[in-house]
Amino acid sequence: MNRLPDEKQAAILSAHIEGMSIRSIERMTGVHRDTVMRLITSAGEQCAAFLDVRIHGIRSRRVQMDEIWTFVFKKQARLTITDDETVRGDQYVFVGMDADTKLVISHLVGKRDATTAFYVVQDLQKRLANRVQLTTDGFRPYLTAVEDTFGADIDYAMLVKMYGTTKGDEGPAWYGPAHVTAAMPVRVTGEPDMRYVSTSHIERQNLTMRMRMRRFTRLTNGFSKKLANLKAQVALHFAHYNFCRIHQTLRVTPAMEAGLTDHVWDFSELLA
Repeated sequence: MNRLPDEKQAAILSAHIEGMSIRSIERMTGVHRDTVMRLITSAGEQCAAFLDVRIHGIRSRRVQMDEIWTFVFKKQARLTITDDETVRGDQYVFVGMDADTKLVISHLVGKRDATTAFYVVQDLQKRLANRVQLTTDGFRPYLTAVEDTFGADIDYAMLVKMYGTTKGDEGPAWYGPAHVTAAMPVRVTGEPDMRYVSTSHIERQNLTMRMRMRRFTRLTNGFSKKLANLKAQVALHFAHYNFCRIHQTLRVTPAMEAGLTDHVWDFSELLA
């Protein structure tokens, strides 16, 4: 059975983690794009299993949650009656992150609906070891999901943002995001410290995702063609982010800062 050498596999995965597209990697390494895609999918599935085992018993104080948009195969408005909306169209990556250690505790790819919100909050709760202060945006399904999952054992607040039209000097309105005109912190459950009701850290994590995953770059043809590929890429990114990449402000990896490991991991350990 043909198998790529370990050095070639590491080069492909490293290039992909740094934001290179599949076809760019094909041209650079001489490995066919189908083989590259199979390697990335396999590695992503291994990383998902790795994160599921390793990210447990997290002692956190403040957690922020948010969701980032992308799409699979075609955008939601382009879907037809022959398309399966469960695996095509708009998809969102829900992320729960420790605001202090920058550790991504939980993530889930799915539709922006109450079901996905419930499952990601439930997954987050299982991975925490103590009561935390949670901040989310104003997405209403979070209210029911947090209440059903945590009950009263949480200090929960929402940061509700008000949006206006894009600024006049930022180009066409369709190109840029809506302009935030106000952000109102709202206490929901428990006694959250209102000084720390913020989504700044998780918004910065959204930027990291867009910068380091080619398929999240807007207005390109680098989008995901299959939902399984998107899920594999996201798991690969977060495994590398948590355990392999030294955070610039922490000067260690998020996993080291959270006490999950004592060293920087490499791909060979991650995929062993």
